[in-house]
Amino acid sequence: MDYAGILDDVREYYDGKLREHGATARGVDWNSVDSQRLRFSQLVKVCESDLSFSINDYGCGYGALVDYLTETGAAFRYHGFDVSDSMIAKARELHSSASVVFETDERLLQPADYTVASGIFNVRLKCGNGVWTEYVVATLDSINRISTRGFAFNLLTKYSDAKFRRADLYYADPLFFFDYCKTRYSRFVSLIHDYALYEFTVLVRKE
Repeated sequence: MDYAGILDDVREYYDGKLREHGATARGVDWNSVDSQRLRFSQLVKVCESDLSFSINDYGCGYGALVDYLTETGAAFRYHGFDVSDSMIAKARELHSSASVVFETDERLLQPADYTVASGIFNVRLKCGNGVWTEYVVATLDSINRISTRGFAFNLLTKYSDAKFRRADLYYADPLFFFDYCKTRYSRFVSLIHDYALYEFTVLVRKE
């Protein structure tokens, strides 16, 4: 299935957030820097045992993960991808290093030790749940192909309080995605659903 229309809508949405809030947590639609960093801390558990690694940031925004990894003292080679030209332009402006590359063309992503995806599946806008779920699993297949040692992603949870849900967001079943990853990608899958956000993180480690 061609998801170009979905990606066009998502691109426009995040371009608007960046224009409104700049290169900040709000500019990639997070409520705060603290929540953004908490998400990063869950995702990078997939590679925390490694002293040095390569990583793809799938849906990198303005490259905030680069700053987080640098602050933790990690030795890494980073390749960021985002569908938004304006996000990538800002990321390149903010980060200049031989070990950091940003792209708007997914085909330029090379296999890395790990791939992480933070928040890219949350905003479905007017897309129906069924089609959006198909898009999510198709994207996970793509992420799996460019990850040699493992990958991690997060999703809003269906266990969110109903009164706080937004009609344009996607609330996923964590058990479905755990099972999907366990049966399709690896025996070594972790589901993290015990941190203080209405979401979950899945870690997939390969043999």
